[in-house]
Amino acid sequence: MPEYTIKQGDCISSIAKKNGLFWEKVWDHPNNSQLKQKRKDSNILYPGDIVFVPDKEEKEESGATEQRHRFRKKGVPAKIRLKVLDENQPRANQLYTLEVDGLLFSGTTDSEGKLEHVIPPDAKKGKLLIGEEQDEYLLNLGQIDPIDTITGLQARLNNLGFDCGAIDGVIGKKTEAAIREFQKAYDLTESGIADTVMKNTLLEVHGL
Repeated sequence: MPEYTIKQGDCISSIAKKNGLFWEKVWDHPNNSQLKQKRKDSNILYPGDIVFVPDKEEKEESGATEQRHRFRKKGVPAKIRLKVLDENQPRANQLYTLEVDGLLFSGTTDSEGKLEHVIPPDAKKGKLLIGEEQDEYLLNLGQIDPIDTITGLQARLNNLGFDCGAIDGVIGKKTEAAIREFQKAYDLTESGIADTVMKNTLLEVHGL
């Protein structure tokens, strides 16, 4: 599989796992340099992007016969990082339970409303319960598009509570209103246009 066409929900980590590779071996391959420069983040790709997937290499190790040898598989696990907000304010120091593809995690958000856990590279779904009222957030992992796409812009705004409606790739009245609300909330020029300053601020606030 020298080349692979990205589908919705794919990321470098999931592709690498499927092919028995470390994600860095795929992402850092010279044949993916243009994609790496374009997308910046290995976890945020766009359907239709082309990824070069190198062949898996066999590795030989020497060892004495009739003896037991222990080998440890090395790798960098995938992580989920979330910052939970309520009306633009962090949900700081709140108890939570996180379920990702059947795995359960629990803990307390930090002073900025953040949490972080190691998860399977190919995880697709998650659910976060947080606070005394056990407010529920459903998570679609690997589903967000790059910031330079309209769908990526809409998804981030929706995640932050600035309602764009359906993620349809169209800058309609509702999306334009959401952009204005975001700009107002973060002291930007209220143009209703997703310019570079607005997108950079959105990336900073959203976290990716």
